[in-house]
Amino acid sequence: MAKSSADDEELRRACEAALESTKQKIVMSIRVAKSRGIWAKTGKLGRSHTAKPRVIAISTKAKGQRTKAFLHVLKYSTGGVLEPAKLYKLKHLSKVEVVTNDPSGCTFMLGFDNLRSQSVAPPQWTMRNVDDRNRVLLCILNICKDVLGRLPKVVGIDVVEMALWAKENTPTFTKQHTNLQDGPVSAAVEEREMKVTVERELVSQAEEEDMEALLGTYVMGIGEAEAFSERLKREVQALEAANVHAILENEPLIDEVLQGLEAATSCVEDMDEWLGIFNLKLRHMREDIESIESRNNKLEMQSVNNKALIEELDKLLERLRIPSEYAASLTGGSFDEARMLQNIEACEWLTNALRGLEAPNLDPSYANMRAVKEKRAELDKLKTTFVRRASEFLRNYFTSLVDFMTSDKSYFSQRGQLKRPDHADLRYKCRTYARLLQHLKSLDKNCLGSLRKAYCTSLNLLLRREAREFANELRASTKASRNPTVWLEGSVGSNQNVNSADTSTVSDAYAKMLTIFIPLLVDEFLHSFHQEVLLMAIKVLMMRMMQTMMIWVLWILMRMTIKLVKTLVS
Repeated sequence: MAKSSADDEELRRACEAALESTKQKIVMSIRVAKSRGIWAKTGKLGRSHTAKPRVIAISTKAKGQRTKAFLHVLKYSTGGVLEPAKLYKLKHLSKVEVVTNDPSGCTFMLGFDNLRSQSVAPPQWTMRNVDDRNRVLLCILNICKDVLGRLPKVVGIDVVEMALWAKENTPTFTKQHTNLQDGPVSAAVEEREMKVTVERELVSQAEEEDMEALLGTYVMGIGEAEAFSERLKREVQALEAANVHAILENEPLIDEVLQGLEAATSCVEDMDEWLGIFNLKLRHMREDIESIESRNNKLEMQSVNNKALIEELDKLLERLRIPSEYAASLTGGSFDEARMLQNIEACEWLTNALRGLEAPNLDPSYANMRAVKEKRAELDKLKTTFVRRASEFLRNYFTSLVDFMTSDKSYFSQRGQLKRPDHADLRYKCRTYARLLQHLKSLDKNCLGSLRKAYCTSLNLLLRREAREFANELRASTKASRNPTVWLEGSVGSNQNVNSADTSTVSDAYAKMLTIFIPLLVDEFLHSFHQEVLLMAIKVLMMRMMQTMMIWVLWILMRMTIKLVKTLVS
């Protein structure tokens, strides 16, 4: 038989080096294979439960008058050096189970009562052979018996079989007596090769002698413990049957037993009745509990629904709430330039609020709510009020702005100074209210008609005044020869030259008026918000130009008539 790793001195020294800091004494060290298993479950190891090499070291440590026992699990590091991996206290060892699904019988499990999670599969320890398994288990059981004073539960192996194996493998001791001056000293040397250390036996000497005497009474040559155990069971059953027959043969005892059975039957019947009553009460209680749970579930559901409803209503109320500052701006705020930013913000809020109450942005289930209808009516009232106020202000503003420009002569042509009309100041002042007009368009498109009319009317007055002043100044600056002698007595060539000069002068004036007012009207059209402005302005300009042209044409016709009459007379 190969040498056991429990007798490997080098392994023992490696374990002592790894546990040197603990100051514990190594009792046994042996190599094992670690795998995972489950209590009372049979099956083979899968790929995920591959065995890992480990070393089990059983150690003790004296602390005062008490001795503590430990089981260390050591693993090999990358460099092949042993290092502690797990520590178990043997005082918590509650169960030793030999795995039955291992045919070799070399696998066992250790159960500890202080593990945090009992559902985790405990590790399985597999030895090289049965002797190594018995040596480890025997060492653990001996330490538990002597140090802790108790034995853990043993499953899957017979303690008697362990005791017989321990007796067969009891080591031999060599005693040496050396006489010194102080007296004899005895030393025992323990042999570890192929033997197991059994300092304390699981079965006492008296129990062992009784067992040997019992075995000596049977001269049947039984060599297996299982056959012997089966025979003992059969004999026990036979003895129990004999005791039953002996009891039945004794009539007083039978009567006493029958009376006891009757009393027990009565008690059982009473107990059954009480159990029926308790069962009925428990059934009613169960029904009450189910009813309470059902109502509780409904209340919880109602609470959740109420909470969700309150949150949704809060959101709706937030959407329906009209800020006081916006309401003040929409109903009675000023339209001065300094207040236009607040008015624009109020318009944007009002536009968004109205859109938020429309079908795409509002849940259809909210559309018929009374609060939503009332809030929509209130918003419509705010919109109507604001549009009316803003339209009235803009109409008055256009009129006052044009009145201011017409009253200021610096905007028009003056005597001796032909000035091109300039509307930059007008556009700059109107640009302040451009965004307001956009919001008015989004709020109510119908209000733009009156605003267009007011703007066109005011601008028409301004253009008429500018065209009149420009035409007057242009007419004043364009003077033709009024000498009738030149017309009547001059030669034909000279008359033609004079007529050409007069026509050229009129054409230049007409061209100058066109080159100034047509771009002005086009520019005004680009900055205007309706084509009516351009059409009305062109109409006004053409009327002014036609008036001017009619004056010049009549003057030329009069001169030509005088010339013709003079020619006919001569």
